[in-house]
Amino acid sequence: MVKIVEIKDAPGINLVERIANKIWNEYYTPIIGKEQVDYMLTNFQSRDAIYRQIMEDYRYFLSLYDGKYAGYFAIHPDVDKGSMFLSKLYVDKEFRGQGIGRASVAYIEDICRNLGLHTIWLTVNKNNEGSIKAYKKLGFVIVESIVQDIGNGFVMDDYKMEKRI
Repeated sequence: MVKIVEIKDAPGINLVERIANKIWNEYYTPIIGKEQVDYMLTNFQSRDAIYRQIMEDYRYFLSLYDGKYAGYFAIHPDVDKGSMFLSKLYVDKEFRGQGIGRASVAYIEDICRNLGLHTIWLTVNKNNEGSIKAYKKLGFVIVESIVQDIGNGFVMDDYKMEKRI
């Protein structure tokens, strides 16, 4: 059974950082390389980065499966545009295929409905075939290709995907 808990305090932020380090090092190193993984963990998934994002109205959630921490996700609403940015959605490999991604997206859809938002959007690495396939199964479609400079000589070569609610 999947349970979702919002994170708002230092112990929760520390837990998200620890889960992020595990998932990113296992999953993304073969896709983007260790050097870029380390850079992205420091700049986007560290305790300080998560805290800054929460101060900028991002909301972080932990996903639990049968009482065990299985992953996390983060969202950022844009009420003016009627959309929700799904900034992060990560599931530990031992829990993949258990419906955690589906439950997380359903949870986000409920938040969107409560806020009057009509679209969820995200970016995903073009070489992340497993996640692209999973997002398509959840109703997301590719709407554009994006290359973003994230500093230190690194770029994110992504697809933007959207789901209408």
